[in-house]
Amino acid sequence: MDSQTTLPLSQMDKMGHEQIVFCQDPYTGLKAIIGIHNTVLGPALGGTRMWSYATEAEALTDVLRLSRGMSYKAAISGLNLGGGKAVIIGDSRTLKSEALMRRFGSFVDSLGGKYITAEDVGMTTKDMEYIHMETDHVVGIPETLGGGGDPSPVTAYGVYVGMKAAAKKAYGNDSIAGKKVLVQGSGNVGGYLVDHLMEEGAKVMIADIFEDKIRKVLEKHPNVTVVDAKVISSVDMDIYAPCALGATLNDQTIPNLKCQIVAGAANNQLAKEDIHGKMLLDRGIVYAPDFLINAGGLINCYSELEGYNRDRAFQSAEGIYETTEQVLNKSSETGKPSYQIANEMAEERIEKMAQIHRSL
Repeated sequence: MDSQTTLPLSQMDKMGHEQIVFCQDPYTGLKAIIGIHNTVLGPALGGTRMWSYATEAEALTDVLRLSRGMSYKAAISGLNLGGGKAVIIGDSRTLKSEALMRRFGSFVDSLGGKYITAEDVGMTTKDMEYIHMETDHVVGIPETLGGGGDPSPVTAYGVYVGMKAAAKKAYGNDSIAGKKVLVQGSGNVGGYLVDHLMEEGAKVMIADIFEDKIRKVLEKHPNVTVVDAKVISSVDMDIYAPCALGATLNDQTIPNLKCQIVAGAANNQLAKEDIHGKMLLDRGIVYAPDFLINAGGLINCYSELEGYNRDRAFQSAEGIYETTEQVLNKSSETGKPSYQIANEMAEERIEKMAQIHRSL
């Protein structure tokens, strides 16, 4: 028998989540968690990640942090969306099936539109197509079905313009030409980011735990240098772009970083926001907050909800440059870490909209 369990916030975390849903279906092997953080601004939209978590507790921690990040991402980007996220526990290369994806889609549908899912790590547009067979509350479906397709190109573009804004802060101009940039994670977003960096003339290095992803990048860009994923924090570089999983900025890596900028697509790059955001600031490393500069994917999905137009999605993503400038300048003026400035901007918008709703 399949099961769905909703646990109250008081038993789950102190991050302000509205709802956590545990989904299980032994017939398909599905084990998933859906986290709905905040719906003040609109329905909670966030991708589904499929990963081989060591424990269910690890998966829960990931979905809690990711869904909170989506609330902040939507808020700071000016979108009328709340924050949510889902994780499917398992190896995306071996466990996937049409039945599993459709069963997950039925769980999403049971939430009545409070959560809208999309593509994330370990998922594809084909998976979104299967999910769409069971629910309308999904974006990132193939363009042939009227969707926006893979949001990765817009995500990568947003990271690229955010990186340029960080370069302007660190170097006085936003040119990345000639800069040594290490892209950790050369999957969909990382691969498209490499395209932008190579086009501008950066000296690009990549690191990934999957050889097939490395080969795919090298086939297109043979001049890219491959770096051992185990030693990335000590590589001599100007810009570090984490584009895989989170928490790569931690007690062990930050003291070894040889870069002036951190700007990447990965969510939750700071293992502990308060500690590691401050460590980067103290080291003089310009940090472009992850949920700000990787918002292009969410912007793309929002465009799909309104009636998809890819040109409009890219134009909206260009606004990430200006917002990143504002965050970094305010960080310099106040002496606060950039992540804190970005959090405060997002929280301020959510609270203002909450006040409007309370007054109605």
